[in-house]
Amino acid sequence: MQNKKLTVFIIAGEVSGDVLGARIMSNMTDVDFVGIGGENMQAMGLKSLFPMSDLAVMGAVEVLAHARTLTRRIKQTVDAILKIKPDVILSIDAPGFAKSVIKQIRKCPDGQKLVQAGLKFQHVVAPQVWAWRPGRAKKYAKIFNRLYAFFDFEVPYFTKYGLDTIAVGHPIADGLVGKYKTNKKSDEKIITLVPGSRMSEVKRLMPLMRDVAERLYRNGYMGYKFIIPTVETTADYVRKEVKKWRVTPQLVGASERYDIYAKTYIAIVASGTVSAELAMMHIPTIVVYKMNPITSWLVRQMIRVKWVSLVNILLNRGVLPEFLGTAATSENVLEAVQQLTIPSKRDKMIEELKSADDMWRRSDGGASQLIAQEIKKSV
Repeated sequence: MQNKKLTVFIIAGEVSGDVLGARIMSNMTDVDFVGIGGENMQAMGLKSLFPMSDLAVMGAVEVLAHARTLTRRIKQTVDAILKIKPDVILSIDAPGFAKSVIKQIRKCPDGQKLVQAGLKFQHVVAPQVWAWRPGRAKKYAKIFNRLYAFFDFEVPYFTKYGLDTIAVGHPIADGLVGKYKTNKKSDEKIITLVPGSRMSEVKRLMPLMRDVAERLYRNGYMGYKFIIPTVETTADYVRKEVKKWRVTPQLVGASERYDIYAKTYIAIVASGTVSAELAMMHIPTIVVYKMNPITSWLVRQMIRVKWVSLVNILLNRGVLPEFLGTAATSENVLEAVQQLTIPSKRDKMIEELKSADDMWRRSDGGASQLIAQEIKKSV
């Protein structure tokens, strides 16, 4: 590989993957990147094959509804890989899409030639096999050559099946834990609402968040200011919906979200990466989530942990209140908001979030830097 510039075909399927992908790219300036990504990776020079939003679906029913689009995008991606002949395929999250692409490459004659020539399949973000569907670890070992996990405790779940697995720390922690000034003084008490990054979850959570905001206002909490950080995949929908609200929230772009989080009094957010970001910044947070009833039933049959928020799982206790499925009601959220206005309870949550700081990151370098280094060493 010394005489040939490295080519990496990179795939990100949602906002958090796009952010991490951009950071990895910034640590590999001497590499050619092609593939699929959003605004952050495109800002680093990537020309995405198609809009990343085409991959931003979640849940059994939602995937079925987008099956035709996904099938077309899988074929388009496979064709591009066979034409470009990259050295590494690096997928970040979006495991269902990535696995479908890789399976087709491994099956076709031209793809088999690439594998024989040394094409590597690497994936970032280990599936939470310790929480549900442990059989995925064995399946990952059959598909990928290497897995980049966030936490040390995840590694044995995959190495026992022969999958080269490296713990790199949580990538978001690189720029948040111990580095970002939080709880900046503000004349207004900001309630930050984050309904998610996927259209399906946003459509389900926006009515709940609207009701919470309007009821807080009716109950006399006039001093609260509501802000919604938007992402490119759902910004137009959110902008249209908030025009119907009696209490109009301020919308800000994703690039401004950390400044908003730092001034946030209480956050009400969809389960996912954002709850980890807020935990790292020690912001009092309430987690909510709603899914299609069929998807929700399937998840309940398979889940093996008490909580969905990563900080709760890491600390093995319910630091952040979680209201999922039928529990995601305005009454429950409003009660949790009221509790977090009590100074003693608010301070206790902040101290508990601080106690998780050392669990988010590794001491030997940032996650994106470690991933970049390991990719280069692998080819």
